[in-house]
Amino acid sequence: MATLVGMSGVDVMAMAAELSSLLPLWIGKIYQYDNATFGIRLNGEDKARHLLYIVRGVRAHLVSSLPGAPKNPSGFSMYLRKFIDGGRILSIEQKTIERVLIISIGKGPREYRLIIELFDEGNLILTDENHVIQNALVQKRFREREIVSGAVYFMEGQTPASLPYESFAEQITADGADIVRALAIRMRLGGLVSEELCGIAGVSKAMPAKFATGAQLRPIYEAMIAYLARLKTAHSPVIDGKGAFPLPSVLREPTEHFPTFSAALEAFYPKPVAEVAVEAKVRLSREGRIRKQQEEAIVTFEKRSAESAECSEIIYSHYGDVQETIAVLSAASTKMSWQDIAAALKESAAPVAKRIVLVNPVDASVILDLGEKHTVTIFVHESLEANVGRYYEAAKKFRVKKTGAMRAMELAIVHPEKRKTACRVKMKAKWYHRFRWMETSDGVLVIGGRNADQNEELVKKYMEGGDMFLHADVFGASVVILKGKTERMDEVVQFAASYSRMWASGAVVGDVIAAAPSQVSKTAESGEYVAHGSFVIRGERTYFRNVPMKIAIGVQMEPSLAVLGGTPSAIEPRCKVSVRLHPGTFEGNDVAKKVLRRFKESLSVQDQKMLRVILNTEAIAGFVPQNGSDLTES
Repeated sequence: MATLVGMSGVDVMAMAAELSSLLPLWIGKIYQYDNATFGIRLNGEDKARHLLYIVRGVRAHLVSSLPGAPKNPSGFSMYLRKFIDGGRILSIEQKTIERVLIISIGKGPREYRLIIELFDEGNLILTDENHVIQNALVQKRFREREIVSGAVYFMEGQTPASLPYESFAEQITADGADIVRALAIRMRLGGLVSEELCGIAGVSKAMPAKFATGAQLRPIYEAMIAYLARLKTAHSPVIDGKGAFPLPSVLREPTEHFPTFSAALEAFYPKPVAEVAVEAKVRLSREGRIRKQQEEAIVTFEKRSAESAECSEIIYSHYGDVQETIAVLSAASTKMSWQDIAAALKESAAPVAKRIVLVNPVDASVILDLGEKHTVTIFVHESLEANVGRYYEAAKKFRVKKTGAMRAMELAIVHPEKRKTACRVKMKAKWYHRFRWMETSDGVLVIGGRNADQNEELVKKYMEGGDMFLHADVFGASVVILKGKTERMDEVVQFAASYSRMWASGAVVGDVIAAAPSQVSKTAESGEYVAHGSFVIRGERTYFRNVPMKIAIGVQMEPSLAVLGGTPSAIEPRCKVSVRLHPGTFEGNDVAKKVLRRFKESLSVQDQKMLRVILNTEAIAGFVPQNGSDLTES
């Protein structure tokens, strides 16, 4: 279940089995390309050569080629060469089910262990045969362990494959979450593998774990044991819509098969520009630097989104402990200062005090260590649900940023020599641009009034015999004129419905009336009055029922630069980037600012400079429906 965030514990198990199958191996050259990436040449029998590529905190697998050797080796790579270069690899194994790969190396009378950590920020650690740390890429002290020279390397954990059924059932049913979350957290299998096991066992993933019986738990347990066994023996690596996997899914169709898991991972992960840039004698092009930043941003955003989601799950899985912490500290804060509370916690042996890693007096928050992969920040004067909501919002924010970065990567790069000849000019102003306007997919103009004055002007001055008059079936709706005949009436009526008062009502569909120009009049019946901007329709009219209300706003690059707005099917194919709106609570200028931010996240720096002449909140606000909108999340 490798994603852009990194390999999972299940992936590391499969990789350890794959590398072990190549033994015997000897350590060749060791390279450090930057502060996160390493390459190790592994020499096998009969002049076989294998190349191990490591990105700490993300991945470790074989690749077809490594970047060129750095001109000046780093101090840490030189240290590793001194102790393990030429040493024979005795074993390659995983630490429990954690994302930790341990390579045991014999050199002379000594034995060393190179430990590759792929969780959190990651690390490379060298220990002796007694697990005493000799050196580490990053030396740190944590609450439960120390990664410093002279300390003993230690990490708790369990191996699900070795659990008897009774222990498995006890741990799963003790969890208050649904069965798939209980598997993901208690067994540390991750969400995708947990869903896979539920699918194999034929058990609903949404079933509350504490209500699961032996009839449901036994098939899941057997599926887990069989799945973990297959990771070590029968690989069928694939890439599908969710990521790279050592085994195909029963829930999703694979898009591509590979001979080894390493080959799948190499194809799945984008080749970082840094792999070539650090040693290259020529500087990266401007486009290369931008692409590198985008790739790094995607990894960072997905990792932070996943971490925020995991933290929300951690809070819920320790509901009682977190609730107790909030209650105790909230009561204490009414009598003591936060500085006094922090001092008292240091001296206390109470369970609440042991959970608290750090107190932040400025915002009345504490950092809790609940024995899980991540610590969590809790704001004492907010409810548990509000604290969880903070992490949900953070995960959502990073997902949006990741989507923007991925869209930007998909945009074609205009090379400098092409950029000189590219003709990018602002769309020439037309008479109808002061109205609401759109062109249908087959190129027919649609115009709508913004107010009563424009409604009057459109009918009296611009409506002609071959046109069509449209009006949402609600009082005070805009006049819409279709200037000609179109095959896409669905787009025209959606335009009329969306730019009407029905949008502000919160409805998702509405009705639209259509009539010929000859049926439209300002003359009222005897004793009646027609308001300014309103009209009377006489005779048979056409009704379009249950028209969906959606608006898209986008940026057109060809044949000219422009901000366009209207129905999604008419706008999106013409635009390089676009967003959709739905009825909401934000006013037009606020929505325009949000749209502008989304565009800037999705566009390259070069495109932003090119679009400066047309890309502003005023141009965007002209296409935002009145009286409340918001962006539709992709």
